[in-house]
Amino acid sequence: MSIASVETELQVKPLTARINAKLPVDLKSYESTGGYQALRTTLKDLKPQDVQSRVKDSNLRGRGGAGFPTGIKWGLVPMGPDAGAKYLVCNADEMEPNTFKDRLLMEDAPHQLIEGMLVAGYAIQATAGYIFLRGEYVKAAQRLNAALAEARAAGLLGENILGSGWSFTLVVHTGAGRYICGEETALINSLEGRRANPRAKPPFPQIAGAWGRPTVVNNVESLCNIAPIVLYGADWFKGLSQGKSKDGGTKLYGASGRVKRGGIYELPIGTSAREILEEHAGGMREGYTLKCWLPGGASTDFLMPEHLDLAMDFDTIGKAGSRMGTGLILALDQTHNMVSILRNLQDFFARESCGWCTPCRDGLPWGLKMLRALERGEGRAEDIEQLQRLTVLAGPGKTFCAHAPGAMEPLQSALKFFRSEFEAGIKKPAQAA
Repeated sequence: MSIASVETELQVKPLTARINAKLPVDLKSYESTGGYQALRTTLKDLKPQDVQSRVKDSNLRGRGGAGFPTGIKWGLVPMGPDAGAKYLVCNADEMEPNTFKDRLLMEDAPHQLIEGMLVAGYAIQATAGYIFLRGEYVKAAQRLNAALAEARAAGLLGENILGSGWSFTLVVHTGAGRYICGEETALINSLEGRRANPRAKPPFPQIAGAWGRPTVVNNVESLCNIAPIVLYGADWFKGLSQGKSKDGGTKLYGASGRVKRGGIYELPIGTSAREILEEHAGGMREGYTLKCWLPGGASTDFLMPEHLDLAMDFDTIGKAGSRMGTGLILALDQTHNMVSILRNLQDFFARESCGWCTPCRDGLPWGLKMLRALERGEGRAEDIEQLQRLTVLAGPGKTFCAHAPGAMEPLQSALKFFRSEFEAGIKKPAQAA
């Protein structure tokens, strides 16, 4: 693919055009397709508030799972000459089961993430940035550090960037491997060298975050959208959805399970789950039929085949009783036993609890114990009602953070749709002789 073709494709698929063209990941290749033009435009022609307004007008919602509007989050940061030190943190601790989209971006488009962080850092007038990276992502760490070294040598990072008078440092910080670090305040605690427990909110990180200073935490995919928005404009970004959603942009969707072509696909946000699974992932493999699906990671509610025509955006999936989350679909087939699936998921969530609050620390292992008994066919009749009760006791508003409520989402939906499979695990009374 020619450089001109890549530049044209970037206006349709801004996240993956360079990746699809299999371009090298070095600085020269990135700049040959318009890389760092957004940074140069920003530093030359735009005020921080201009960048914030452009991102807010674009309807970009956070791609980490919660879907909070990015521009509004930035707008909560104190501005002005007396604001003092501020930080920008990239949440690259991608430990949500069945999620692998950010890895693709960091390994194959590291400069796009760096440029996005530079523009975002300028927008909030941050003094330093951190890429909080999952420790197991060794290749991503190597490529990001190499790209950072190139950017520093070219004067794109560090002191007085491109003669603008604005300085910004950026480093990769590899985590020790805890799912809870995906929660922004636990991530901040870990970044500071503390135990990765969530913090009470308020105050929110935008006011008092890392080392007590205003801090913005954004996801990798969110930040990779920033440079294209600045370069092409908010209206262009909104148009990428092709009217499928009121949200702006494209989205990295994915599919895994027994589908024919599992992988990552950049599509207009609001693309239906059916199109993702049947057209892009090729449908289920021969001999398998779709039983149910998770729309975006292990901490979302199961949906059924009749939900496939729903638009995959935050509001639509929310109204259907689940969450879009990360947008990477897990397709389960008729051979999967839902008790075993839930036991597997709850094993993960119980192990990854930080132990800070009782409903999560004690409730998740309690639920796991009942699921194991049901899986062995040794469950008690009351176990199912106790599991149902647990989804309330460890649900929203009952815990310090969203970890346990997230664990309850697949459990409560499995109990709703597949209760008979749980009942099949109840131990039968001994037959009379």
